[in-house]
Amino acid sequence: MATDVLTGSDDPGRTAPAPTPRRTRRRGGIRSAEATAGWIFVVPVVVILGLFMLLPILMALWVSLTDWNGQGSPFTGKVPLVGLDNYTDLFTRDGLARQNFMTSIRNNLYYVAIVVPAQTVLALFLALVVNNRMLRGRSFFRTAFYFPSVTSSVAISVVFLFIFANSGAVNRLLELFGIDGPQWFADSRGVLHILFGAVGVDTPPASLTGDGPFGLPWWEWLSGPSVAMCSIIILVVWTTSGTFMLMFLAALQNVPESLEEAGRLDGATRWQRLRYLTLPSIRPTLFLVLALGVIGSWQVFDQIYVMSQGDPAKTTLTPAYLSYRTAFRDFEYGSGAAISFVLFLIIIVLTLGQRWLLRERDSGRRIRRPRRRGRETGRRS
Repeated sequence: MATDVLTGSDDPGRTAPAPTPRRTRRRGGIRSAEATAGWIFVVPVVVILGLFMLLPILMALWVSLTDWNGQGSPFTGKVPLVGLDNYTDLFTRDGLARQNFMTSIRNNLYYVAIVVPAQTVLALFLALVVNNRMLRGRSFFRTAFYFPSVTSSVAISVVFLFIFANSGAVNRLLELFGIDGPQWFADSRGVLHILFGAVGVDTPPASLTGDGPFGLPWWEWLSGPSVAMCSIIILVVWTTSGTFMLMFLAALQNVPESLEEAGRLDGATRWQRLRYLTLPSIRPTLFLVLALGVIGSWQVFDQIYVMSQGDPAKTTLTPAYLSYRTAFRDFEYGSGAAISFVLFLIIIVLTLGQRWLLRERDSGRRIRRPRRRGRETGRRS
């Protein structure tokens, strides 16, 4: 009877029901299946990238720490290990290696300072032109502006060699205006030195003849791009602006028309609408174009190889070409690999700096909520 009372049953012959087992959740399920399938698709790509990109980078890093001359394997004990000597030769030790490297850095700095703003402004201007709905034949102009970007850079470089020859089309055109054209690929004078000479400063001041940063005189740092480098700059700006034009065009087509109409209703001029409405709307694309422009400008190689090979007087020498020449012509593979890794660090630092400069300035600010007067009076009382 006591059992019946405890079980709540009126029938004395009826037994208590067996407790139902708890349902245990199965670990994984759909999520684990999706994760497994994802790894199945990702692992081949990771393996390929590791074998053909990460592993060669690590091998090149090891080579940069040795004095390998290209004979045999660089991973045997016969190759002398020099540590960071290949890097210190580029910055601290006086010699031909540091002089050539700093000359290439100077040339590339002027190259980047001109090419990146020029190609960005030109690409944005072309995108604004072909984005105009009132323009007839927009498809033709898009194709015409983009065509140089898909043409072989080696072929265009050869064509520009004929255009900028001593009796080429450029000098012939300058003769029509009574101007004697320079010998474009034989003139090693810097543009700033030419301007200084035009105002009567033919010899460097005594204060600029001493050693400047990293052993290069200040007068050499202030030379500006050479005449030969200017011709290469014109070529690169013309060939790269088409690709960046398409990027800007895609961004401009995503800008809502209501934003433009609101600016017109408020009485904003075309320049004000571009500055305060359009450019902030395409800021991510602007950062992408600038980042790709800086990376490509520091990696310039094929135009230098075809058109000048660092001449005249090393005024078109760039770090990328210097790395190639040091490794595959001078057979100093350790120094060539060290130059490439220094160039890699320069690109990373400049890209991060651009991202910091173009960041959203107002996104990190915290909005302070004003206190309610009722709470303040209640606390005071």
